[in-house]
Amino acid sequence: MSENQDTQPETTGDASGTPVTKGVEVIADQVKRLPLGPGVYRMLDEKGDVLYVGKARSLKKRVTSYTRLQGQSNRIMRMILSTAAMEFVVTRTETEALLLEANLIKRLRPRFNVLLRDDKSFPYILVTGDHASPAITKHRGARKRKGDYFGPFASAGAVDRTINALQKAFLIRTCTDSYFENRSRPCLLFQIKRCAGPCTDEIAPEDYQGLVSEAKAFLSGRSQLVKEELARQMETASEQLEFERAAIYRDRLSALSHVQSHQGINPQTIEEADVFAIHQEGGQSCVQVFFFRTGQNWGNRAYFPKADKSLTEPDVLASFLTQFYDDKPAPRQILLSHPIEEQDLLSEALSERMTRKVEVLRPQRGEKRELVDHALTNAREALGRRLAETSSQARLLQGVAEAFDLAAPPRRVEVYDNSHIMGTNAVGGMIVAGGEGFAKGQYRKFNIKSEDLVPGDDYGMMREVLTRRFSRLLKEHERTGTAAAPDAQEAADVSTAEELEIPTSADEMPAWPDLVLIDGGLGQLNAARETLQELGITDVPLVGIAKGPDRDAGREKFFIPGRDAFMLPERDPVLYFVQRLRDEAHRFAIGSHRARRKKDITKNPLDDIPGVGPTRKRALLRHFGTAKAVSKAGLDDLIAVPGISEAVAKVVYNHFHE
Repeated sequence: MSENQDTQPETTGDASGTPVTKGVEVIADQVKRLPLGPGVYRMLDEKGDVLYVGKARSLKKRVTSYTRLQGQSNRIMRMILSTAAMEFVVTRTETEALLLEANLIKRLRPRFNVLLRDDKSFPYILVTGDHASPAITKHRGARKRKGDYFGPFASAGAVDRTINALQKAFLIRTCTDSYFENRSRPCLLFQIKRCAGPCTDEIAPEDYQGLVSEAKAFLSGRSQLVKEELARQMETASEQLEFERAAIYRDRLSALSHVQSHQGINPQTIEEADVFAIHQEGGQSCVQVFFFRTGQNWGNRAYFPKADKSLTEPDVLASFLTQFYDDKPAPRQILLSHPIEEQDLLSEALSERMTRKVEVLRPQRGEKRELVDHALTNAREALGRRLAETSSQARLLQGVAEAFDLAAPPRRVEVYDNSHIMGTNAVGGMIVAGGEGFAKGQYRKFNIKSEDLVPGDDYGMMREVLTRRFSRLLKEHERTGTAAAPDAQEAADVSTAEELEIPTSADEMPAWPDLVLIDGGLGQLNAARETLQELGITDVPLVGIAKGPDRDAGREKFFIPGRDAFMLPERDPVLYFVQRLRDEAHRFAIGSHRARRKKDITKNPLDDIPGVGPTRKRALLRHFGTAKAVSKAGLDDLIAVPGISEAVAKVVYNHFHE
């Protein structure tokens, strides 16, 4: 592919690079220099932010269509009028353009595109292949380790449950290789019949390999054959009056039945497929995805892509699919609930990427259609639950606004808390909540860095956290003020987040908080207020939450600048909501503190020596035994270590003998 033939994007502007025309004029100017071939285009606003990414079979024809406002939807008109510059990438084929478009949308997240949210990698089950006694383990990420991968599974919980049952059924080890090598006697898992004990030769190597082969066969879809063989062996043992051995086979059969009972629908005619169904309601979309591999159902997951309300279900589904498979392997079949425009093109693009045929189908009858209908039912129910939760969250935020005298329901709430032990490993935590609940992707932790703080100075820690947080906000995001208050009758009648104009996703949240909650009493609140005033910020509402007498939940006192301390009614839903926010901030701060403390405890003195990486560190520890012995070693002793040059030895010696 090439970008504008010269690999540089063309942007209309003056000599300084600042756009001087907008909208239709910008687009019309670009059309003159565009080729008729395929490619990807980007529309940018005055700040240089990407508004939209699209692909075209003919760049010239597609971009020309944007030079006319007549007949365009409101969404497209807003996009055209906001365009201050354009960039282009010319590709060899339309399939290449389709894949590039998906990649750019995921990376740039333009506001006029359909955006895939919660795009986490899927977990797999790995049967390792780089050890004489293979282990079974959960795997997520790049497939770098040698072995057999089975999945994807819809969630880590589904993998854990399956591995748990497979341990009972096949007695495969789940320990790490280093743990395995250092065993001198069997661990507890052997005692409770969850592992065959290959680490201490409790089972012959060839018999253990037989168990591994059975596990692979079961995960590969040959579950019925495995169960039939186990049933045969159970009957043989019973006939030979070896009832203890027969009981082992019985328990293994029971474990396999447990795995399959948790898999729900197991199709008879589908070996490998992903099923997608989309449902729209209340201005939101839900895409339900079911995963079928080796004839088994490995679970499902609901997605709620961000999309303009004007887009139809097929439009959203088409954009969702290209982004979904941008970094995931595609199965042999993809089954859809709605027809999409470029179904054949998507099939061709995925087939090229996977170097095998990938079919994209919309089944009309039979078992495949039943699977799609089942997914569609799940999509409808998942969206219904989400709309109900959003409505409940909106009412709670409305209650928060009334309780704390806010002009409007807060769209973004930030809660701050600190955690430390006698001032050591101090960490500040910030959690964020909005119309969709907790926005965990926007949580932040602050390692307390100030050396002037007295250990345990909670006020000083809060000042440092807020100074760092809001200084960065001032630098990166222009302050636009708080939201306007809704009409009184409108607030009284409101029932959804949409009516309250509360964002329903982290993507739509404003950068600035509409409410800041401080875990602490009047002293913490005053420290926070003074810190923001020093930064010139006076319009962010602050509320301090002090724990009640004897730290009883439900008896919290609330502090607001210029107002007497007050308590909320004991059974007030708003009180429960604020308690949840406070507890989540507490949990996050403590978790961050513990992680920092654990890292500090396990830190090796050799980690701080420049030029000493993992290999040299291992060589030193192998030679001297401990880091303390390395610190006391003489220069000649250090030079004698294999793999340590004289120059490195001097660096190590000087580090400990400054």
